[in-house]
Amino acid sequence: MADDATTALRDYLQRHESKSLLRFITCGSVDDGKSTLLGRLLYDAKRLFDDQLDALARDSKRYGTQGGELDFALLVDGLDAEIEQGITIDVAYRFFGTDRRSFIVADCPGHEQYTRNMATGASTADLAVVLVDARKGLLTQTRRHTYICSLLGIRQVLLAVNKMDLVDFAQERFEQIASAYRELAGQLGIEQVACVPVSALHGDNVSARSQRMPWYAGPAVLEWLESVELAPPPSGEGLRLPVQWVNRPDQGFRGYAGTIVAGSVRPGDAVLALPTGRRSQVARIVSADGDLPRADAGQAVVLTLADEIDVSRGDVIASALQPAPVADQFACHLLWMGDQPLLPNRSYWLKIGARSAAAQVTAIKYKVDVNTQAQLAATRLALNEVAYCNLSLDQPIAFEPYARNRALGGFILIDRQSNATVACGTIDFALRRSTNVHWQHIDIDKQARAQIKGQRPACLWFTGLSGAGKSTLANLVERRLHALGYHTYLLDGDNIRHGLNRDLGFTDEDRVENIRRVAETARLMTDAGLIVLVAFISPFRSERRMARDLFEAGEFAEVFVDTPLEVCEQRDVKGLYARARAGQIRNFTGIDSAYEAPESPEFHLRTQDMPPDAQAQLIVDSLLQRME
Repeated sequence: MADDATTALRDYLQRHESKSLLRFITCGSVDDGKSTLLGRLLYDAKRLFDDQLDALARDSKRYGTQGGELDFALLVDGLDAEIEQGITIDVAYRFFGTDRRSFIVADCPGHEQYTRNMATGASTADLAVVLVDARKGLLTQTRRHTYICSLLGIRQVLLAVNKMDLVDFAQERFEQIASAYRELAGQLGIEQVACVPVSALHGDNVSARSQRMPWYAGPAVLEWLESVELAPPPSGEGLRLPVQWVNRPDQGFRGYAGTIVAGSVRPGDAVLALPTGRRSQVARIVSADGDLPRADAGQAVVLTLADEIDVSRGDVIASALQPAPVADQFACHLLWMGDQPLLPNRSYWLKIGARSAAAQVTAIKYKVDVNTQAQLAATRLALNEVAYCNLSLDQPIAFEPYARNRALGGFILIDRQSNATVACGTIDFALRRSTNVHWQHIDIDKQARAQIKGQRPACLWFTGLSGAGKSTLANLVERRLHALGYHTYLLDGDNIRHGLNRDLGFTDEDRVENIRRVAETARLMTDAGLIVLVAFISPFRSERRMARDLFEAGEFAEVFVDTPLEVCEQRDVKGLYARARAGQIRNFTGIDSAYEAPESPEFHLRTQDMPPDAQAQLIVDSLLQRME
């Protein structure tokens, strides 16, 4: 008898260990019943402990909306603000299982302002359960969430038409909503859509079929989740292992740790380290259980190579027979999640896997109207807007189109000032110019050009409000350097707008591009061995940081000409402030456009504390000391 019990227990554990795992999200518009549906699933699946049920009963009496009855939404809304307001704010992850399958579900918020949280949940999901209130039908947020699901590679959706009890379980209303949603899904490339009429609050068609909707012959929500077959991953790909960590415990071992995201590997396989393209062979596959004869996608392993080649965190070890493509410019879809707008040519950090690179959105090809899928012209992106863009990096990376490989095709953008994640995106393809344009070797370099001039190249970047005295001070500095025999050039904001930047206005987007062009010009001039002086308002810290990053260490100096706004207005030699105050000039820095003062400039010059000649001499003396 004891042996039979042991065998039965072993068989039971083996069955549960071998169960498939399904990751899904619940999403849709606010108050469509996502948290209630998930709470009911957990309750009906009998995956709640007694203390959880007791807590649910207490919270339902205190915070519930069901007149003291169990409010299943409270099972997954865990934040105080969520409980008090009766809404979902953050993504709530829950694990549960049945005899047939294990599940990890992300309950996503419905409010528009929390769309970024929904995208986070969708990024790892296999499929989506989209809820719609039977009374309201498809709403803007329903369409937005479905679009994001499509963008992030979800191709299977269960549409749960909820609150059927409030429309008297009308079959006609259900079919009307199901038809409209199937049309939307088809437009977005979502091939498989199942539609279920439910009342999450009362459990109708949630875990078992409801007798109150005899006209519906399909599976209940839980039955569908248990039986749905997931689309197989793309086959035929070679090895792809993004390196997470270089494991070097001693001088005798160097391994490259990561999770295989595509293909398989065996000892002796020829591989490439990308993006460098260095070639080697796999010597060993090391795991926690010892060396392996083979490893496949999904396994976390450490590879050792036969040759001592340079492989770093963020590189990709790929099959030499089927290497991953490498590029530095891409066409991509982008979901903007930042409170401040996306401005083309502003510099951000891109993170794709373990690889980081500086990135710029060089063009917004169009943004998408989530209601109609219409492609609209745009020069910037606001919170929750989706667009198709061109993206440029400062270095090549190994990648795959997102449709083929999520790990090597999905990325985020990070604000370089706040370190906040401001966008998520998916790579569509590399732009052809990524492979057509190469650096051309030139025999005469910056050092040779500077040496013949007897100086070290430098960039002095003068920033401050209009009328602060930037041009005056830069001109004084150049005159003194010229008198000492140094080779200089002064780039002044007004002068540049007569030629190189005459096509630019004064919107935030144009200001970003204005500084990008000038910074690149200044870099070329330092490459020619010159001391270049740049006198521009340059109001944004991001662009001044971008300019600094173009130069070698010690080559760039920021000069903050700090003059109070009222003093600048008193000077107003060009009459610009008066016109701006009268509304005749828009986007004028200091009036209706912000100026972000430098945080740690090399020179902080308060014009009221010292005459311009003395300030100019201070800069010249400091610059000459750097050259010694």
